[in-house]
Amino acid sequence: MPAKKFTFKKPAGVLHLWMGLASGLVIIIIALTGAIYAWQPELSEAFYSHLHVKAQEKPFVALSVLKEKAEAELPGKTISRISFAGRDHSVGVSFNNKKAGYYYIVYMNPYSGEVIKVKDMDRDFFRQVLNGHMHLWLPDPIGKNIVAFSTLIFGLIIVTGIVMWWPRKWSKAARKQSLSVKWDASPKRLNYDLHNVLGFYASWIMLFVVLTGLVWAFESVRNTEYWMFSGGKTFPAADKAKSIKPAVALADNPLDKVAAQMNARYPNPARMQYLLPANDKGVITVRMFPEEKRSFNGDYFAFNQYTAAELPGAARGKYEEANGGEKANRMTFDIHTGMIGGLPLRLIVFFAALVTASLPVTGFYIWWGKKKKQSKPAARKSPAIQQVREVELA
Repeated sequence: MPAKKFTFKKPAGVLHLWMGLASGLVIIIIALTGAIYAWQPELSEAFYSHLHVKAQEKPFVALSVLKEKAEAELPGKTISRISFAGRDHSVGVSFNNKKAGYYYIVYMNPYSGEVIKVKDMDRDFFRQVLNGHMHLWLPDPIGKNIVAFSTLIFGLIIVTGIVMWWPRKWSKAARKQSLSVKWDASPKRLNYDLHNVLGFYASWIMLFVVLTGLVWAFESVRNTEYWMFSGGKTFPAADKAKSIKPAVALADNPLDKVAAQMNARYPNPARMQYLLPANDKGVITVRMFPEEKRSFNGDYFAFNQYTAAELPGAARGKYEEANGGEKANRMTFDIHTGMIGGLPLRLIVFFAALVTASLPVTGFYIWWGKKKKQSKPAARKSPAIQQVREVELA
């Protein structure tokens, strides 16, 4: 009798099954929270009135004034960021300190400095959705590590799933069965098609989502990505630029002077962020984004907090001057969310995430159905086996 030809389908099936059973619940949570958070910009715009102000034909209040008024709302807490999102949006002054355990945003009218709302972000709906997506609502590093390794496992599940799906022969019947859902089939067959066919289509989208997720989760993956797209260069070390305090203090407020420089370079940016120094040697970092939602093509600058002098080479710099590795790294978030391709790709990623959330459920029912089927023959044979045993004992 000729030996059976070895295929990868059987070991792939075993790995696919047990990895799916082990990580299914985590995958459901990650996929559903990711699908919800993908529409955070639009939903926030629609339901959060404090994000909007009436556009006016006059300049914004000075950054130093906004900073002073925001600090008066939360005495004893330190500002981490001041964010602008266009002339018809409020300015958000963030107080974010992980060690101290607080995260607030003071929303203000940029034309008058009037405080619109003080928001505890730990009670924000989308903040909690993101926390579930990244940490499963567990403390670090427990939640982060569970998500990281579950993402890695899901990548292997995708690969083994494609191996199992791939038809041995590409006949017309095989193509029809593998590429289309039979909606009028029995519940058992329909469940199989929903897992097999929709899972196949979603897999090619989710591969990119998983890979970009792994870039955040593991430094080795991030370093490999940078090495590949930069032509063999090493991922750069963290910026070590420092602010040096001069002997004579600057007459003007340094923060306002930095803002004046940035406004002269970018008179009408879609978004602008000022990251304030955390200590007396820190720098003022400015991020400028030319688009409302995509972030990959932003420009980054660093300034001395005492003199407002720009520190060349201290920040990530301009997008157009970045190498391939840096550009790939900047694109990670926009690829992960589908923002890189605009609304059409975001919709595709959204539906792929919903399919992903369904796969552990449909997969479980396939496994459970096979398990019940395998147990039925044994149950039918058991009376006969019992009779044989009774005869032997007589």
